[in-house]
Amino acid sequence: MIKKYASLLVLLSGILWATMGLFVRRFNAWGLESMQIVELRAITAALMLFLIILFYDPRLLKIRLRDCWCFFGSGVVSVTFFNFCYYSTIRELSLSVAATLLYTSPIFVMLLSALLFKERITLQKLLALALAFAGCVLVSGMLGGGTALSLRGLLLGLGSGFGYALYSIFSRLALNRGYHSLSITLYTFVFSSLGGAFLTDFGQISAALAPRGLSGLAFFCFYSLVTTVLAYIVYTLGLSHMENSRAAVIAAIEPVAATLFGLLFFREIPTLPMVLGMILVLAALFLLNRREKEAPGKLLS
Repeated sequence: MIKKYASLLVLLSGILWATMGLFVRRFNAWGLESMQIVELRAITAALMLFLIILFYDPRLLKIRLRDCWCFFGSGVVSVTFFNFCYYSTIRELSLSVAATLLYTSPIFVMLLSALLFKERITLQKLLALALAFAGCVLVSGMLGGGTALSLRGLLLGLGSGFGYALYSIFSRLALNRGYHSLSITLYTFVFSSLGGAFLTDFGQISAALAPRGLSGLAFFCFYSLVTTVLAYIVYTLGLSHMENSRAAVIAAIEPVAATLFGLLFFREIPTLPMVLGMILVLAALFLLNRREKEAPGKLLS
């Protein structure tokens, strides 16, 4: 049953991730900076996931010590690393360029999946990838902005795309070892919160949340539930029934959804190139789902 709706699950994860901007603007007004939001999100997500699993099936809390590297990879090497690179890129370059470089991730996913899981690189996938990436470039507003690129900014941006891609890779490795999507998501954010602790000013977090009391904390927990707990669970669940490269391209709906949310909630009118970009991303999704889905690749032995 889940396999039938795998594409919709991944699509939903991209839409949920796209809601982050709706929350982050308020958190910035509270005085929270980007990495502080990332760390607090990881901590609250890990606590909520722990409680969910405790009541749903405590057996899912068990992991083998020899497999901890999978969760270190998805949590620190992927989530913490890509967030650090992404927000560092924003300080070096414009937000639109940073977002475009982040969405080089499907390219890395496709190459790594072909190497590790023997996923075939087909003409259909390459065309869908090209459409999705071109669409993300247009949606970001990067073209025509006259933005200068620094080498440091470019490398950080590519690092964010590579780190973002690694979540699919390490999650696939954990799935191939028999772990449930809930277990993978929990331990991803346990390790991410540990890694992010070295980059976070907890004093500033306390100062920002203290005046808002329980209502502020409850609002942040709702943010974590929507953009992290639910988003990563449905993505990993969908990933378990499709190829990494296919999932990575479908998740590129995120910038399209973010643009639509901007229109609905902030009256941010998209330009003609942005509308064209959204059409290209949707065309990529249509192209990917024309054929019968292939079985997920196996780890190269």
